[in-house]
Amino acid sequence: MRAYAHLFRHATWPFLGRVLLKAVILFLGLNVLFAWLFPLEPLGALSLYNHLWPGRLRLPYGEDPGQDYNLTLDNIPAMLHSHIWQQPKRPDEFRVLVMGDSATWGWFLTNPDTLVGRLNAKAYHLQDGRTMVFYNLGYPVMSLTKDLLILDAAMDGQPDMILWPVTLESFARSRQLDHPLLQHNPRRVRALITTYQLDLDPHDPRFVDPTFWQRTLWGQRRALADLMRLQTLGLAWAATGMDQAIPPEIPLRKSDLEADESWKDLKEPTPLNEEVLALDVLAAGMARAGKVPVLLVNEPMFISQGENSEIRYNSFYPRWAYDSYRDLLARTAQAQGWAYVDLWDAIPPEDFTDTPVHLNPEGSQRLADILGPMLLRASRTAARRYQ
Repeated sequence: MRAYAHLFRHATWPFLGRVLLKAVILFLGLNVLFAWLFPLEPLGALSLYNHLWPGRLRLPYGEDPGQDYNLTLDNIPAMLHSHIWQQPKRPDEFRVLVMGDSATWGWFLTNPDTLVGRLNAKAYHLQDGRTMVFYNLGYPVMSLTKDLLILDAAMDGQPDMILWPVTLESFARSRQLDHPLLQHNPRRVRALITTYQLDLDPHDPRFVDPTFWQRTLWGQRRALADLMRLQTLGLAWAATGMDQAIPPEIPLRKSDLEADESWKDLKEPTPLNEEVLALDVLAAGMARAGKVPVLLVNEPMFISQGENSEIRYNSFYPRWAYDSYRDLLARTAQAQGWAYVDLWDAIPPEDFTDTPVHLNPEGSQRLADILGPMLLRASRTAARRYQ
């Protein structure tokens, strides 16, 4: 301490200025090197999950790490490498990737009560001895392009089958790029637009293209902090299995509705077509799946019997828009030869919670009981096809 005191006692302002200048130069140099040599996205693949911590059962999403042991981030490799999907495929498993929105992810549901949790509880077996293992890669907010983005990144996990629940909200072309996950991954999304010639604008102003300074160590300090927080939350996830704080009482969806026939930008009834609905994105997902069989499902929704229910099925959909969508999707699936099932009215109204597509545990069980046998039959057909 005396030596340091002596040093500072005799330090001059020019000396201190040189020290400060060197520190600034070192700081700037490190930032420039990081921007040039260390793109942030690949760093997401460095994960303690599936090694020190168990893999998560659904993709990380949450706004209160103190309660959820979870957080929302935009780094797709980090999201996937935190997930059990990233574990090596076992020889005795028939791997089913389940996509979709917050209904698949399981809003206000514990992992065992999600559709995937209920399907895995059944332990479906193929005749060759393999067990069907379902993986929840649903992610909140409705957009087919968001589904395509996740599917494209997840195909390295070698799925044997894909279950893809969809609903009309996911098809709205004008809203395809509203999702922050898409906006903060412009390179990946633009590659999909080019590869599959999607009717989406690669120069859409919603894309976030970071400047050189924003790619530096300082500019990405928040994203780096999120990567580290995701890893540190793994201990709490491993101890509790908790990734969503569920309130004791869940607010219910509206039953009494407005006398409003509008849907998105359409103020009055008009036939829906490919200009309005992103059917090309759906076709791109089928093409990306390749030889892997896909079961496309029009997911169940709440059907109101309250005020103005003759005008609207629920707070999401006027009757004319949803009926037009169902007709167009069925005709498209038939023309393209897609495996498709329409379960729009398969679940009773009392099994929906806060939105027209979020299910309670009983609703998840009902849906699993419907889909499980369908998937088992389809998986056996697929297994024979590739033997």
